Amino acid sequence: MRVPIFFMVFAPFVFADAPKLPGIGEAMQAMISQNEVAGVVTMVADKVGVLHLEANGMADVEQRKPMTVDTMGWIASMTKPITGTAVMMLQDEGKLNIADSVARYLPEFAALKTPSGKPANLTITQILTHTSGLGEASGPKAQQARTLADLVPVWLAAPMQFEPGSQWKYCQSGINAAARIVEVVSGMAFDEFLQKRLFDPLGMTNTTFYPADAQRARLATGYAKNRESGRLEAVPPRGDLDKRGRPPLGNGGLYSCTKDYTRFCRMLLNGGTLDGSRILSPEAVRTLSSVHTGDLSCGFFQKQEFGSHGTNYGWGIGTCVLKEPHPGLAEMLSPGTFGHGGAWGTQAWIDPKKGVIYVLMVQRANFPNSDASPVREAFQKAAAKALSK
Repeated sequence: MRVPIFFMVFAPFVFADAPKLPGIGEAMQAMISQNEVAGVVTMVADKVGVLHLEANGMADVEQRKPMTVDTMGWIASMTKPITGTAVMMLQDEGKLNIADSVARYLPEFAALKTPSGKPANLTITQILTHTSGLGEASGPKAQQARTLADLVPVWLAAPMQFEPGSQWKYCQSGINAAARIVEVVSGMAFDEFLQKRLFDPLGMTNTTFYPADAQRARLATGYAKNRESGRLEAVPPRGDLDKRGRPPLGNGGLYSCTKDYTRFCRMLLNGGTLDGSRILSPEAVRTLSSVHTGDLSCGFFQKQEFGSHGTNYGWGIGTCVLKEPHPGLAEMLSPGTFGHGGAWGTQAWIDPKKGVIYVLMVQRANFPNSDASPVREAFQKAAAKALSK
């Protein structure tokens, strides 16, 4: 049984072969000392390569296991831009179009009705931008699913939440439906498609839905902050993920490491190519990272406690897009910056105007808002300050 973490002050772990920007390690060490996280890996990169890579703190405190630059973790919703990329790869090949009806590829959706009783006629764009109104899959039938195909009737059994296109509401079922469309169009299981078409060409050797034993040994432990004591306590891993026989969930099923995800981000920053491998066309990258939600209020800063910044954001194809910077952790970012966060605090953001990528790997389970975490803000501010010099 794991014991609570009462107080942690760990010296930063030094990796001589990795470049470091001044101030980032110190900022992350402060977050560790304040019990915001047990350990962290930070990466700053540009089109050419890595500008900063550093690990601080512990991957597992009880076992005295240090966080390293190769530590893996659950990236949760940072899977979504990868799902969007898979869809755009198929559009590049002329095998689908994001304006197409979902029912063209998943015929069961033809009978779906909106709350007003009209045919839903959902499009691929709507399910990837959280504007579909699709109901969420939950309950025993969702837990019993072994494939994405098994989830289709579960999605359709849930009542629709609103008229398609009328509002933005985060929807896991929509993203998973997009992953199922990738399977139907490509003729491959979603995990197989990503491995052959994306991970292998990009050299992402430690990104997977189903970690092997050697990869499991490198997974960081997840921690949650006790609201009363302020202490970090270890939490069990998600039991409904990471095992073969469970669906490869496009909404949040992947495990990865900082180095791998940075290669994915560098491909996008480079207009769809990396080290000679062409993954997407430049036009596909523009589509992926452009706003498709009009003037709808979007994202995780809509509430007053997070600044009421919903109109500062829009949604791309599986990506969040910053339309207009705002004070705090977005003040150093340019309009058009895009990316995504994950439920356990992981973050990755691409600023095409400045040509900079920020990747943050932590495993903290209960941030009130992962996108607005003090760790993300401290990292990005320290990185921006270092880059300005």
